[in-house]
Amino acid sequence: MKKIGVIGGIGPASTLDYYSGIIDGYRKKTGDGSYPKMVIDSVNMNEMLSYIENEDWDALTDMLIKSINNLYAAGAQLAAIASNTPHIVFDVIQKRSALPLISIVDETCRYAKSKGCEKVVVIGTRFTMSSGLYAKAFEKYGIATVTPSVDEQGIIHGIIFPKLEDGVVDPEDKRRMLALAGRLVAAHNADALVLGCTELPLMVEEHDMETLILNTTQIHIDAIVNSIS
Repeated sequence: MKKIGVIGGIGPASTLDYYSGIIDGYRKKTGDGSYPKMVIDSVNMNEMLSYIENEDWDALTDMLIKSINNLYAAGAQLAAIASNTPHIVFDVIQKRSALPLISIVDETCRYAKSKGCEKVVVIGTRFTMSSGLYAKAFEKYGIATVTPSVDEQGIIHGIIFPKLEDGVVDPEDKRRMLALAGRLVAAHNADALVLGCTELPLMVEEHDMETLILNTTQIHIDAIVNSIS
């Protein structure tokens, strides 16, 4: 069994989902009641967001590399970043990482391809949506990406921060999010909705929409479980 290292705290609510999800997934896969080896390095989300706001990619990269080094020192054999937005600098981090990394973006693209998706709507933080992070990745898999308009990005980002990021699901915010996402999917005749923020599954659940929902958190967790067992 490999020891997994998780960069957490970005945000705290979804880090809890990773912790419990990896344990549940591992126990279901092994069927022997055992637990996976895991270490979490929780970073300062406010610090990370300040780097992203200022587009200080070098500082963001250094912060995440330091976290990976902490995981390596703690005996981790592979690592994952429990958040979508930091994957903006994933390629640079991967080259400097002391550990093999499991990308939430790559795993989501592979999953969407396996489901036969040809066009997807991506929602997430303003940083994730405006960066083209998923659009570039999906293009490699022959999948078209619909990015919300600037105004729509502002609405989605405002729903995620601060309440949802802290694990608080506001019923009115959920209604607005589902209405906006539904309009985007229908207007563009998309195959799926990508929850490109690890807190979004706290609000948007599989049964909430008729369209296919790609829960990047769960897709990432499943890939981690498959890598360590």
